[in-house]
Amino acid sequence: MDLSRTLLVIWVTASFIFQNSNNVEGRFHYHKKQKNKTPPAASPPKPPGHSSPAIPPPAIPSDPHPNDPGNSCVFDVTSFGAVGDGAADDTSAFIAAWKAACAVESGVVLAPADYSFKITSTIFSGPCKPGLVFQVDGVLMPPKGPNSWPKADSRKQWLVFYQLDHMTFTGKGTIEGNGQEWWALPCKPHRGPNGSTMPGPCDSPALIRFFMSSNLVVSGLKIQNSPQFHMKFDGCDGVLIEKLSISSPKLSPNTDGIHIENTKSVGIYNTMIGNGDDCISIGPGCSDVDIEGVTCGPSHGISIGSLGVHNSRACVSNITVRNAVIKESDNGLRIKTWQGGTGSVTGISFENIQMENVMNCVIIDQYYCLSKACLNETSAVYVTDVAFRNIKGTYDVRSPPIHFACSDTIACTNITLSDVELLPHEGELVDDPFCWNAYGNQETLTIPPITCLRDGDPQKVVELSQYGCYG
Repeated sequence: MDLSRTLLVIWVTASFIFQNSNNVEGRFHYHKKQKNKTPPAASPPKPPGHSSPAIPPPAIPSDPHPNDPGNSCVFDVTSFGAVGDGAADDTSAFIAAWKAACAVESGVVLAPADYSFKITSTIFSGPCKPGLVFQVDGVLMPPKGPNSWPKADSRKQWLVFYQLDHMTFTGKGTIEGNGQEWWALPCKPHRGPNGSTMPGPCDSPALIRFFMSSNLVVSGLKIQNSPQFHMKFDGCDGVLIEKLSISSPKLSPNTDGIHIENTKSVGIYNTMIGNGDDCISIGPGCSDVDIEGVTCGPSHGISIGSLGVHNSRACVSNITVRNAVIKESDNGLRIKTWQGGTGSVTGISFENIQMENVMNCVIIDQYYCLSKACLNETSAVYVTDVAFRNIKGTYDVRSPPIHFACSDTIACTNITLSDVELLPHEGELVDDPFCWNAYGNQETLTIPPITCLRDGDPQKVVELSQYGCYG
C-alpha cells in the first residue's frame, strides 16, 4: 500500500507540472498579437522608366526589413493604455509601445484602425533593433491649435524620429495635422489686417521630422493639414518615400509637402502632393535625389532652394525629376538662391514634365528675397549643368513661362533645353522669356521661342572647386 500510494502521488504531481507548462505567459515581454494587423512590406521603387535619366539613380534603399508575420512582434498602443477617442492624451501609451518595439528585432508599433489618437510633441529616438516599423492604420494627430499646445512642448516640431537605422513609417491611416488655427495667426504671410503680416512669435510645428537617421522607408500614409512643413528630413542618408498622399489648402502658409536638407540618396516615387507652398523643396547639402511619378498641385512647384541665405554656403548635386505632373501652381521647376551665398548647384535633370496652368514653369532665380531690403552682392551660388527636357503643357500668362535670372557676377552655365513646348492656358501667347547672364544651348526650338539664352561659356569660367563643394 505504501508503495502504491507513493507512485500515485508522483504520477499526479508530474501531470500537474506538464499541464501548466503549456499555459505559461511571458512576464517580461508583454505584447498583444493582432490577427491580420502585420504591416505590409514596403515595395522597392518601381519607376515607370519611360526613358533613362541623365543621371544614374542613387542608391535608394528598398524595403530593408521585409516583415514575416510569424516573426514580427506587434505592440498595439491600445494594449499600453491608449484610448483613441480623439480627446484623451495617448502620448504615454505610444512612448511605452515604442520602447518595447525598439528593444526587439522587427518590432511593430501599431496604431490600429477605427481609432483617433492624440499625442503631444514627442521624440521617438534610437538606436533600436533593426526592422522597426511604426504603423498607423487609424488617425494620429496633435492637439488642435496654439492654445491647446502644451507650453512645455516644442513649437517647432511634433513627431520626431531621431538616430534610427532601418526603420519604416507606414500604414493605411491618416496623420492629421490640425493646422487651421496655426495658419490663421496674424504673423503668417498676409494674415494681418488689410492683407498685412504682423510681427510677433510665429513658430509653428513641422508635422513629421526625421533627423540623423539612415535607411528609412515612408509609405502608404495620408498626411494632411500640417501647421507648417508636412515632412522634413535633415541629416539623413538613404530614404525611400512612396505612395503618399500629402494635402493642405492652397492658401495654407509654409506648408511644404516634403523638405530635405543635408540628406543624401533619396527616392520619392508615386506620390500626390497639394499644398500652400513647395510641393517638394530641396535644401543645402543634398545629393543623389531621384523623384519620379509625383503629381504636384496646387502648390509652389518643385524647388531646389532657397540656398545661400545669410551668405551661407550651399552644395546641391545630382538631382533628377522625371515623369511628373505639376498643375495649378505658382511655380513649376524652380532653382532659387539668395545673393551673397556661395557653393554650387550642379547635375540637375528635369525630364518628361507635364504642366497644367502653371506660372513660372521653368525658373532660375538668383535674386530670391522675401522683402525689398535685399542688397546687390557680388558672390552667389554657382548654377551649372541644368537640363530641361520634354517639358510640355500650359502656363498662366501673368508671367513668362521661362525665366533665367542669374547672378550679375557669376553666370549660370550649361543650361540645356530640349523639347520645351509651353502654351498659354488662357489668353495670348507670351513670347518673351527672360534671361540674364544665362549660358547654354537649345537642342530643339522651344515654344515660346527663347532667343536670350547665350551660347557657349562666359568669359569668366568658374571652377566648381572654387566654391568648396568639390575638389
